[in-house]
Amino acid sequence: MGVITRSGKEEGTQYFLTKRLVQAHQGGKWEFPGGKVEKDETVAQALARELQEEVAIDVLSCQPLIKVEHTYLGKKGSKGGGGAADKTVCLDVFVVDNFTGEPSAQEGQGQGWFSLAELQLLEFPAANKAIISELTSSNS
Repeated sequence: MGVITRSGKEEGTQYFLTKRLVQAHQGGKWEFPGGKVEKDETVAQALARELQEEVAIDVLSCQPLIKVEHTYLGKKGSKGGGGAADKTVCLDVFVVDNFTGEPSAQEGQGQGWFSLAELQLLEFPAANKAIISELTSSNS
């Protein structure tokens, strides 16, 4: 998962987000772009591939930020209901501060650049809360 950043004199540091498609798991929520590691692929290779596919940028450099493991619990009456695990994710999160291209969502979803203060007002999947906490503590 890539925390894509840009800095400007007036705007300060901003973070690029995409909005999950409604029909997806955790649909309609904002997220940092990224995806799954494929067989015989390193995490860095997966990050570069996923960001090229999802937001059309080429990663030139990135730094590890945090590793997050989170289990989503199902709701009663739904698949995995009764509090059973619905989905477990393990996120290797990197700050991407050097890239070529202008990020642009390639899957028809919403997108935008947001300040750290704005991130705290948006709705994210629960697994992303640790990422925002880490960004907040490293920027204070």
